[in-house]
Amino acid sequence: MMARRLVLALAMALATAGSASAQQWPTRPVKIVVTFPPGGASDAAARVISGPLADKLGQTVVVDNKPGGGTTIGANAVLQAKDDHTLMLSNSAPLSIAPYLFDKPPYDPLKDFVHVAYIGSVANAFVVRPEVPAKTMPELIQWIKGQGKVVPFGSGGQGSIGHIIGEMFKAELGLSMEHIGYRGAAPMFQDMMAGQLDFAVVTLTEVLPLAKDGKLRMIALTSTQKAASAPDVPLVTELGYPKLVAENFVGLSAAQGFPPAAQARLHKAMAEVLADPRIVERLGELGFATKPMTSEEFTAFVAAQVKTFQAPVKASGAKL
Repeated sequence: MMARRLVLALAMALATAGSASAQQWPTRPVKIVVTFPPGGASDAAARVISGPLADKLGQTVVVDNKPGGGTTIGANAVLQAKDDHTLMLSNSAPLSIAPYLFDKPPYDPLKDFVHVAYIGSVANAFVVRPEVPAKTMPELIQWIKGQGKVVPFGSGGQGSIGHIIGEMFKAELGLSMEHIGYRGAAPMFQDMMAGQLDFAVVTLTEVLPLAKDGKLRMIALTSTQKAASAPDVPLVTELGYPKLVAENFVGLSAAQGFPPAAQARLHKAMAEVLADPRIVERLGELGFATKPMTSEEFTAFVAAQVKTFQAPVKASGAKL
């Protein structure tokens, strides 16, 4: 009888220790890997949430930019870290697009990652220089057709969501267009200002300051709901182009094997961060629309994104 009691006591002690250990996550600083250079939409979102998230978790949260490889360098860094304190600021590029730019995908966006907390999504914008006469989508289409040559369009990089949307636009309307991929939005905007590029597809976050200053003109947004930061810009759905809907989401994901208790803690902490109206407002100023999601709903959302983008990505002919 005494031996049985000792075994039960030991089992309860081990269970309690395991539970306490899981509840203690994180036990050291948390790293959020951003798969883009500083200054873009994903980077901006990560920096808005990192401080408040650190407060909720009781640990420092560091933003680590690891661009390159069509966003696969950062994604692979998260997988190779093999710890439970390295997260990825997940978005469309490394999950829905980049794996399918390779003949042999470097990772599986659903099997190799767990998707814990959805943050929000930002529309992409069709953008032109002010000197381009087109002010509406029909006028943009007519302007492209009237050039009598292949019209270049820019994006923040080969295989970026802007690139894929441009290819979808080209295929949907039968337009003569050629993609010019830049190393981020900043050098692309420099070329637009210098008159070397007339047309681009880029995230609302990146173009918003230039559009507000009148240096660039937004023609349409690729979302299904109006952007609080750009309420006068029409949506592709309103204009009769529902196939061009494509939003760049951001969330927090981790390598497969991220402990369930840590997932629950992270999800709860992010829900608390996004319950703060000041954070929602700041993200809204950057063009993001937030929405509550469970981890299961976020995983289903990623799966739907992957399914939506596979065909256009392969049809684009883009390779890494």
